[in-house]
Amino acid sequence: MFHYTVETAMTMDEAALKLEENLKEDQFGVLWQFDVKEKLQEKGLDFNDDFLIFEVCNPKEAKEVLAENKLMGYFLPCKIVLYTEKDKTKIGMPKPTEFVKLLNDKNLEQKAIEIENRLVTCMDKTVS
Repeated sequence: MFHYTVETAMTMDEAALKLEENLKEDQFGVLWQFDVKEKLQEKGLDFNDDFLIFEVCNPKEAKEVLAENKLMGYFLPCKIVLYTEKDKTKIGMPKPTEFVKLLNDKNLEQKAIEIENRLVTCMDKTVS
């Protein structure tokens, strides 16, 4: 699977707040929170599903991977999405390990594993 997704009975607002706290504890910041529903409705499009996209970054980690390979910038910042489906809030992300495979760089593969594990932990703490 190219993604990791968990679900919770929390509302999207509750899950978003808790996720942001967990990310902050692990030194990831939410650079941008994009409300897809709000933006599409603002543009006159009929979209009624709650859907948030968080762009998250740890500056130290970003500096390290960019110093190793500038192409990593194509995958930054990391994205985490929140959406509702069948009365559940889902939290998911594309796996950094899947993106970095495209670069065929063993050093970056190890770093991607570490970052992915940290983000998975943040997501798991959010739903537990």
